[in-house]
Amino acid sequence: MDSALLTLHDITKEFPGVRALSSVGLELHAGEVTALVGENGAGKSTLVKILTGIHAPDAGEIRMEDEVVSFATPHDAAQAGITAIHQETVLFDELSVAENIFLGHAPRGRLGLIDKRRMHREAQALLERVGAQLDPSTRLRDLGIASKHLVAIARALSIDARVVIMDEPTAALSQQEIEELYVLVETLRQAGKAILFISHKFDEIFRIADRYSVFRDGELVGQGRIRDTDSSSLVRLMVGRDVDAVFPPRTAKIGEPILQVSGYSHPTEFDDLSFTLSRGEILGFYGLVGAGRSELMQSLFGVTRPSAGTMSIDGTPVSPRSPADAISAGIVYVPEDRGGQGAITGLPIFRNVSLASLGEVSRGGSMTGFVDMAREFALTEKYVSRLELKAASLDQSVGSLSGGNQQKVVIAKWLATRPKIIVLDEPTKGIDIGSKAAVHAFMRELAAEGLAVIMVSSEIPEVLGMSDRIYVMRAGRKVAEFARDDATPEQLVRAAAGIETREAAA
Repeated sequence: MDSALLTLHDITKEFPGVRALSSVGLELHAGEVTALVGENGAGKSTLVKILTGIHAPDAGEIRMEDEVVSFATPHDAAQAGITAIHQETVLFDELSVAENIFLGHAPRGRLGLIDKRRMHREAQALLERVGAQLDPSTRLRDLGIASKHLVAIARALSIDARVVIMDEPTAALSQQEIEELYVLVETLRQAGKAILFISHKFDEIFRIADRYSVFRDGELVGQGRIRDTDSSSLVRLMVGRDVDAVFPPRTAKIGEPILQVSGYSHPTEFDDLSFTLSRGEILGFYGLVGAGRSELMQSLFGVTRPSAGTMSIDGTPVSPRSPADAISAGIVYVPEDRGGQGAITGLPIFRNVSLASLGEVSRGGSMTGFVDMAREFALTEKYVSRLELKAASLDQSVGSLSGGNQQKVVIAKWLATRPKIIVLDEPTKGIDIGSKAAVHAFMRELAAEGLAVIMVSSEIPEVLGMSDRIYVMRAGRKVAEFARDDATPEQLVRAAAGIETREAAA
């Protein structure tokens, strides 16, 4: 269809110290998927917040077909038929699945009371529509990340929207759930919905999008039909230059073993895991959702206790009972959920970076002393400059940063403790190509300096491109180990899915 359902003209938005959007335009067409592409900080999130009534533009015009519209609140945007499925699900753990889906627009009976039976019935239908086998009465707190994401999708669909915004919708989904989401997108397309699809995964973009728009530094730098472009062209538009090598070259200089883990087990998450890690090495862990990788890393960091097994660092047995114990032993952990677990988003950058090093920035070097703000700034500047953090100032709140820059703040916080071992759990999840390249280069720089690195990743190119050795986990156990030069994508997937085991049994 050629006529645009939603049109943005010359949209401009400024925040203190930064212009987030500069006279950008965008068209969304009924029955089509438009991919919005750009690095973190390019202005994509700001545009979504304008479309959903969270921010008002400083200049410009929004049209729904031929009518000029404005959204003072998210309710106004929803009333106009715009709904969003965000990367970070905004749900309520203490409410049921059904209550989350229909929060604010629950079906009501004659007396104006919520019709719970109808709400559960309609919630069940929506859950089946998105392929989620969930009980609508289940408390959200009892669900995993992927299931919560599907609830968020069902909630968005509970509003009969004309425009559906999908912001990194597959970030927390398994491959099967991603395939089911593709089917759902096609259903929405056939129903005449205009879909704005934001993703850093080019395979997704080229599979489902009809059109593309590329933002860079708050400006629209390219748009067109997806069939008329390729990934290299999109990358050049995104970063303003060619990205010839996603993974920087490195000649690994691996030293002596520093970490030995033997027979590590947990009653429900993993069983009998043994491995070694050497100085200067990047050890990759690959597996599908539910493989137990993150749970293992959290146990190494003292978040949970193993039921069996031993761990030693430089030959000295360690048994961390808390993250503080792990930090003291020289292990730090950058979690997958950087917003919920890695940073305090309401605090400024310098407060976050110094959080794990208060003894160093306190007068007299004591955790009980007064914190010296000048020392905090000096410590923060030392590490964020190495990571090329983009921010207006070091007292900018972490929550106002792009995803890639939030990740850099979390990494800087742990590097400030001067660890021996750093565990990076999905270090580039949800961040753009330019930020990924910066994180990858920095990881290799750390390894070259002798730091031992463990990387958990679900992205096969990242695992193959960054790891010196690769461990594959499935159902809480190690099922394969590969040297870097011996691994192929097919081998990793087959091992993680248990295909070879099933074929052997057959």
